[in-house]
Amino acid sequence: MKTIKKKFRITFNAPVVLGLIFICFAATLLGEITKGRSTALFFMTYHSSLLNPLTYIRFITHVFGHAGWEHFIGNATYLLLLGPVLEEKYKSRTLIEIIIITALVTGIINYIFFPNIALCGASGIVFAFIILASFTGFKDGEIPLTFILVATIYIGQQIYDGITVNDNVSQMAHITGGLVGSITGYILNKKTVTQ
Repeated sequence: MKTIKKKFRITFNAPVVLGLIFICFAATLLGEITKGRSTALFFMTYHSSLLNPLTYIRFITHVFGHAGWEHFIGNATYLLLLGPVLEEKYKSRTLIEIIIITALVTGIINYIFFPNIALCGASGIVFAFIILASFTGFKDGEIPLTFILVATIYIGQQIYDGITVNDNVSQMAHITGGLVGSITGYILNKKTVTQ
């Protein structure tokens, strides 16, 4: 009896998530090479002139830049853990929309309410993904206990840290990302249940 050897191949299983990771990697590498100048110019949002077209571009692109490799690796790990499952469930286009909405909302909120703080990194997206992942068992008329626990633990911790810890971490981006994940998770899953 002849056995057939099956060849293993690497698949590009989550193109949006992998694309986001590759862009973040390239932006972080460029930031390291330019000693942060490219990050400040293209991949960080802060209170700059509304007459500058880059101000509006940075409302989105700030999620690609990271303060360093540790910052990038922390976010990339969560994105790679959660992203493929979410991309399979909600499809690539929906995930792109969630990423853009999260980037835009965190960028605008930071610009308006935190004029002295520069913001970069994909942690808002990470929090949106964390909360969105807790909606996987959603049924109409029910709120998953996993969602309540995740929201309480992650968002509660960010509120606590925002009040008590003085660091360079933007709890605002985390909370905003969590809220975007909550709202989109509820809308997407309610739509699925009612169809």
